[in-house]
Amino acid sequence: MLEHVPGWLGGLLRNIRAGHAKLVIVDPDLQLGSTVIDLSSPAFANQARLPVRFTADGEGVSPPLVWGPLPEGTMSLALIVEDPDAPAPSPIVHGIVWGLPADEHRLAEGAIAPDGDGEQDGRDVGRNSYFGEGWLPPDPPTGHGNHDYVFQLFALATAPDIGSNPGRSGLVKAMRGNILAAGMLVGTYSRGEDAELRRSEPAGARIAPA
Repeated sequence: MLEHVPGWLGGLLRNIRAGHAKLVIVDPDLQLGSTVIDLSSPAFANQARLPVRFTADGEGVSPPLVWGPLPEGTMSLALIVEDPDAPAPSPIVHGIVWGLPADEHRLAEGAIAPDGDGEQDGRDVGRNSYFGEGWLPPDPPTGHGNHDYVFQLFALATAPDIGSNPGRSGLVKAMRGNILAAGMLVGTYSRGEDAELRRSEPAGARIAPA
């Protein structure tokens, strides 16, 4: 949708952004603790530009993800992907996956896709900000500058049932008091300008919980 925003308008909106302080992973009510999940992707490095394949300018499939060891007592995993640079009051949700099994250590390319009532192992793909089930391909306005797409993975002490097709609010509510560890990975994308050069870091973000 946002590919149709003219460049002059994207430029005017350049400083209007939801803000990284509104990401799920920095919500103080979630009480993350100090344990960090090593989250990475074989398709892009942390803070590097997303390949076009995973955006609205390409095939628009979700990227593959892998993660390291999880803390003892992990019962399930939850993933949410948000764009805090969107010209909106809140970050745009690009994907939610809920109820990943604790022995899972990867998410295949294209796995964030409509799945109805979920899979037999308990996982379920939730709603993005456009109220669709599945992956919302990155689609920043032309001329708006670089956008961060923040992949946030949470190890949970429970595997509560929050119903089929969960959204952001249901996910956050169910995670309160249940998070054992969290990990973060950032991919970037922009449209209609030279990609901003950013320092490349080893895949897998390090977060400093409050």
